[in-house]
Amino acid sequence: MKSPLRPPVATGPPGRRATVLAVAWAVLLTGGCTVANSGSAAGADTVQIVLPEEPPTLEPCDASLTATGRVVRSNITEPLAERVPETGELEPKLATGWKQTSPTTWKFTLRKGVTFHDGTAFTAKDAAFSIDRTLDSGIECNVDGYVFGDSEITATAVDATTVRVTSQEPDPILPLRLSFVEMVPTSTKADSRVREPVGTGPYRIDKWNQGINLRLARYDGYWGKAPDYRAALYTWRAEGSVRAAMISSGEADVAVGLAPADGAGDHAVEYPNNETSYLRIDADKPPLDDIRVRKAINYAIDKKGLVASVFAGLGRPAGQLVPDGVTGYNPDIKAWPYDMKRAKSLIAEARSDGVPVDTEITIIGRNGIYPKAAEAMEVVQKGLRDAGLRVEVKMLDVNAWTEYLLRPFPKDAGPTLLQAQHGNQAGDAAFTMDQIYGSKGAQSSYGTPGLDERIQRAERAAGSERQTRFAEALAHQSEKVVRDAVLAHMKGIIALAPDVTYKPDSASGDEMRLAEIHPAG
Repeated sequence: MKSPLRPPVATGPPGRRATVLAVAWAVLLTGGCTVANSGSAAGADTVQIVLPEEPPTLEPCDASLTATGRVVRSNITEPLAERVPETGELEPKLATGWKQTSPTTWKFTLRKGVTFHDGTAFTAKDAAFSIDRTLDSGIECNVDGYVFGDSEITATAVDATTVRVTSQEPDPILPLRLSFVEMVPTSTKADSRVREPVGTGPYRIDKWNQGINLRLARYDGYWGKAPDYRAALYTWRAEGSVRAAMISSGEADVAVGLAPADGAGDHAVEYPNNETSYLRIDADKPPLDDIRVRKAINYAIDKKGLVASVFAGLGRPAGQLVPDGVTGYNPDIKAWPYDMKRAKSLIAEARSDGVPVDTEITIIGRNGIYPKAAEAMEVVQKGLRDAGLRVEVKMLDVNAWTEYLLRPFPKDAGPTLLQAQHGNQAGDAAFTMDQIYGSKGAQSSYGTPGLDERIQRAERAAGSERQTRFAEALAHQSEKVVRDAVLAHMKGIIALAPDVTYKPDSASGDEMRLAEIHPAG
């Protein structure tokens, strides 16, 4: 039975924390148990957030990865500009304005009076350094592959408050791309990732207890409006039901990544999270290098059944990674129909032509990527086995899974299907196509010259032509390449305690701005 959901803003009387210890003591007396190391005594001036997993790193140039970005972006570090999820427009952040001075050059004017958490002033030298570090340092930042692809970008400090950014080719959305580059001081290591960055955000890193919790403290020298809470305490629990229970028991204020069955009840808030779940097909290895096998995989997955059962209706079957509302979305691309007869026929046809369809294929899953992630892959496994393929499931934690997500991929892994989820919060198909479908994309295991050419043409276009060209590239991928088995456009659930208010939006799955969480009343 689906848990009841309430309106997007939760309100209620304050004072919950005053009763936390009493409630916990009562639970112990009655033979129950609480969640260990949850930080339940954090104090009324601390907002407590429970995540499905511990961030693997807080490296700002990897902030496009969900596990990192939802803690780092606009909390610890900040970009030059931010996209407003409701409108898609860019608004100033560390830059007060920008203008295009030539087809390949943009000039950004920086905000004055901004300091990093170490007390040093933010200047154009830091902005230029941050851009160069993200794109050209050789540390293989995820933002580089995800946002910029093969683009060659040069950043130069003109004076203390002006930075000039030049691209090799005209780029009509360069300011949007740069909104993914988090600013760090020039003292940051340029040749290696950092675990705990220094930023300009409203919160600084206070203490990270590996495997237990992460505490951020409000930065008193912040240039903008001070957030309501003096501190934020992050903990992580893999089980959604445990995260939901922490809200009910008063051990957390916000719980993310929940499913209807997790039991959040009236604390649950449903929202469109802009994520699309899919399987990346390792299309350069037999038998997955045969397009008939890739088509059979798509036909063999009952997407409607998957959404209705495992996802409990929190989503809708999808045929493309780009969701409606993003430039390039193609309304003519529909979800592949469930057709087991057709899937079996394609596998049999490939087998008769000598394709080694009996080769074992491994589904590389990720624990906690979305609610009931393992159950979803078991449903997929059954469908593919019924179609005549040998398929095993291997569920991994985020660190091990990331090795399969990003180049360079593990050697000798054999043919794989990678359980993945993609959220295009930037609002332009460029942030999907190049990194995921381009031959050299950071998350791409396979591409074709024809698709590469279409992606490049679309990226150079502007206005209505940009929409048309990206829609054509998506259609070509769906019909001629079939590199993925796209499952569903998803919705999310978070749970809120009665004494906090927060209105989630389509970006909340990738970044949760602490300044937007407020005490109720």
